[in-house]
Amino acid sequence: MIKKYYIETSIPSSYHETRTNVRVQAMQEWTKQWWELPKDGIVQTGFPVIVELLEAPSPKQENCLQLIEKIPILEYTKEIDEIVKVYIKHKIMPNEAMGDAAHLALASFYKCDFLVTWNCKHIANANKYDHIARINSLLGLFNPKLVTPFQLLNLNGGE
Repeated sequence: MIKKYYIETSIPSSYHETRTNVRVQAMQEWTKQWWELPKDGIVQTGFPVIVELLEAPSPKQENCLQLIEKIPILEYTKEIDEIVKVYIKHKIMPNEAMGDAAHLALASFYKCDFLVTWNCKHIANANKYDHIARINSLLGLFNPKLVTPFQLLNLNGGE
């Protein structure tokens, strides 16, 4: 079965990170390792990623956009916008127009197997997963696995 991976903004951003602290460099290395692995599926992203990356400074902005230029962009529909409103209403995600709620809505609506992120505060947060799953279930939506590239390295046979 072909798997679907939705990458949100922190993935290309981490790939082209310039900060030098140890934690950030480890995340960058794991991101690059995962990115270079052959995938057992399709890597996709959404328009909110483009919007967020356009706010990055040069040359990071250009590098990140180039990294994802051949990745399919999932359509942001009226249904996605309605899902975002429900997520914000139920305090699943912060109230940001093109933020984390939009990434989760896209990954859920398009039945992505994985939402790949380094955002462990709002997205890949084990304390939020049950709440997300409950709201998605009420909406009749799929529940993607909320994972980091590090978690996928082991899943895909990396070191």
